[in-house]
Amino acid sequence: MRNAVKEYDLVVIGGGPAGIFGASAASILGKKVALVDSHHELGGAGINTGTVPSKTLRETALALSGMRSRALYGVDLSLRREASVADFLRHEQRVKEGLNAMFMQRLEAYKDDVYCGVGAFADPHTVSVTSRHTGHDGHRPLGPEADVQLRGRHILIATGSMPVRPPIFPFGQEVYDSDTILHLDRLPKTLAVVGAGTIGSEYACTFAALGTKVHLIDGRDRLLPFLDAELARTLAAEMERDGIEFHWKERVESCDARAPGEPGGVHLTLASGATLAVDAALIAAGRKCRVENLNLPAAGVAVGEHGFIPVDEHYRTNVPHIYAAGDAIGAPALASTSMEQARRAVQHAAGQTPSQLPRLLPTGIYTIPEVGTVGETEESLQRQGVDYVVGRASYQNTARGRIIGDLRGFLKLLFRRGDMKLLGAHVLGERATDVVHVGLVAMLAGATAELFDEACFNLPTLGELYKFATFDAMLRAAHREATPALSGL
Repeated sequence: MRNAVKEYDLVVIGGGPAGIFGASAASILGKKVALVDSHHELGGAGINTGTVPSKTLRETALALSGMRSRALYGVDLSLRREASVADFLRHEQRVKEGLNAMFMQRLEAYKDDVYCGVGAFADPHTVSVTSRHTGHDGHRPLGPEADVQLRGRHILIATGSMPVRPPIFPFGQEVYDSDTILHLDRLPKTLAVVGAGTIGSEYACTFAALGTKVHLIDGRDRLLPFLDAELARTLAAEMERDGIEFHWKERVESCDARAPGEPGGVHLTLASGATLAVDAALIAAGRKCRVENLNLPAAGVAVGEHGFIPVDEHYRTNVPHIYAAGDAIGAPALASTSMEQARRAVQHAAGQTPSQLPRLLPTGIYTIPEVGTVGETEESLQRQGVDYVVGRASYQNTARGRIIGDLRGFLKLLFRRGDMKLLGAHVLGERATDVVHVGLVAMLAGATAELFDEACFNLPTLGELYKFATFDAMLRAAHREATPALSGL
């Protein structure tokens, strides 16, 4: 039956991490929930085109290239043949399919209704769903095929974001954005990455690990300026060591895919007059809120700068019963924070008083090497006039670092001089995105150097880095130089 009206306590628009987590949280609270998603697979950009695929590709690249084995004496596991695209994408596809199935099973277990279609507001309480029947891709729709009207007491907008596509680039064969790069049919021998932000840097490292010659183009003069400057400099040097060529203070004036599929078939002209001929180009020019199909004026929902939806501390829009979470509301636009935002929005809609998101949020960057960071940087402390002490520990000065062959990684801790309270933790190296969580928890607890001085870490683990970096900081605070004996084993 067409145009049927179904009543729900909560209607969620978007089946990414925020939408799924919000729907699950509402179901746990005993609410009747409908989730609308326009794709044939759940998980949104986080699972299908962004976070998980890019990180899975990175792990595949490290495995196929033998990069992790190169620092181990007498060990060389590098491929003796050219890797195919099938080799490159096989693991990514398996991971994605497994997570898609897991999310669907979760929603089925909670008895949530899932509609595969495009959701748009008909009025402040009603979402019209235009179904997506089985299409050319052959995938079966997730839920009922009939067009329906979903009336929700509360509505959660969790539509995520999409890549920005500057008009000068002829997107299509051999010119990709961060979503379509997964559709490549061959590994390019040369690749231009336009935009040295997090996404561009991560993909640049992944392709460089597989032997692609990568040109990374950016209008700024340093890598990832939100990072502690020492980490950013070291990461840039490591990327250059792996063959990535940076083009700083440059912008692309024109792009001509004159011979797609041919070697050097994509031609870029830069502002300086320089030209590049590459096999393919990845345009990582940022992301924008995916709200163009929502018909927000029908619901009275306001849209702010850059198309993001403004919300209050409870993730309510200007319409009190309509909430928004995740990339749709802007920074930090991380899958981890998006899920927590959605959970708190749903709790508030249910009449509860949820806690606020933690003031400290970690950042993980899956370049090669990885970066994990949380809290203050040296530059932010200097701007605030805070007197601080730096403690460093090198991976090569731990047994675990030597075992895994990472001789360049390091942990950097920032303590406030005087009471030695931990203010920042920054890691570069293998498993950095995991190692940084030790510092995060310590900072949330308001810990000082005493915590790591007293703590006992397993040996051999990277956790020891915290003890050694703390020893280094304590010696510096006492106006003494760190000695090798106290920096490692």
